[in-house]
Amino acid sequence: MLAVDLAGETIRALNGSMVAYEGQMTFKRQGMTGGEGLRGALKRRIAGEGITLMEITGQGTVYLASEATEVTLVPLNGDTLFAESESLLALDGQLQTGVQFVGLRGMGTGQGLATTKVQGHGTAAILSHGPAIALEVTPQTPLCVDPHAYVGHLGQLQQDVVTDVNWRTVLGQGSGESVQFRYQGHGIVYVQPAERTGILEI
Repeated sequence: MLAVDLAGETIRALNGSMVAYEGQMTFKRQGMTGGEGLRGALKRRIAGEGITLMEITGQGTVYLASEATEVTLVPLNGDTLFAESESLLALDGQLQTGVQFVGLRGMGTGQGLATTKVQGHGTAAILSHGPAIALEVTPQTPLCVDPHAYVGHLGQLQQDVVTDVNWRTVLGQGSGESVQFRYQGHGIVYVQPAERTGILEI
């Protein structure tokens, strides 16, 4: 659960994620544009990347949660965080969201054509099944990640999809890890210690 102390500020949070609050709070659903304008809403609809946020303003403390999943705070100092929309719980009000197209390579992993990007100065709260683990990527140490365990990433990273499909895979003797995300460059990748189920359903 995430407890956010507000002194007149506004944050954005996943619609329906408020479980309790103390003090005076107002809640406003952002509607179809999600705070990104009509162009952003159309991009999301075309890409199939959905996110429904609400604005929370007030004096006091608001408690946010989603299905008892773990919450990790990611500070952004002009950086860009890339994450699935379902992995975002809350954002500081000054952070901007948008859509980043990943192309057809995301279809085979169940991620679809796009992912959500969060950029600016502030803090984003991301969700994971189990505590999120931050793994550093350097030019000398690229990282491969199971798409089912991927939560998000930030930094100057290039993402590719690596496939290891061979005759063993065809015969059902493969390891079950035939598709991975590979990250190269310099940055951080967040992974969770549990694999999502149903991620390959398109």
